[in-house]
Amino acid sequence: MNFNKAEFVLSAVDPAGFLRDGLPQIAFAGRSNVGKSSVINRILGRKNFAHVGATPGKTSQVNYFKIDGRAYLVDLPGYGYAKVSKAERDRWGRLMENYFAAGLISLGVQIVDARHKPTADDLTMIRWFYDTGCPVLIVANKLDKLKKSEIEPNLERIRQTLCPGGEAEVVPFSAETGVGKDALIQKIGGILHL
Repeated sequence: MNFNKAEFVLSAVDPAGFLRDGLPQIAFAGRSNVGKSSVINRILGRKNFAHVGATPGKTSQVNYFKIDGRAYLVDLPGYGYAKVSKAERDRWGRLMENYFAAGLISLGVQIVDARHKPTADDLTMIRWFYDTGCPVLIVANKLDKLKKSEIEPNLERIRQTLCPGGEAEVVPFSAETGVGKDALIQKIGGILHL
């Protein structure tokens, strides 16, 4: 599957807008400041394809990108960001719950910060993915911000927190340098047989 062949399709603001055409949906989720758009842009080989905002929390819809005509990369709203109104956070929450409940996810990709222990919000999100029964990959972004000696202990802490029973695989990644890009693309293609 050629991730460089990507096109924006639509932004769904409610469940009526969710795509249901049978193509696999690769859902990307992450905290608002974790660099989700940067990870997406890196694997697509584009600079500003998924919007990178100066202010975290800008993705407020379910955004669909068609990849090589064969699958959708679905950019979900960022979570855990306080600088939006409670009403807006509640709307995002309902939108996410409806998307997860719709049974459309073929593969979940959760992005976490390699520097920190996953948060309570990260745990909630990974449980949502596990509850769908779909395979899950955890992308430990911002690897470039760690010293070499910190990488393995930090990755192990992420594994112990989010997938202690081996329910998901952790992929070390740097949106900044591109480390992990090829591994992530290979894993996605392998899981979805694309």
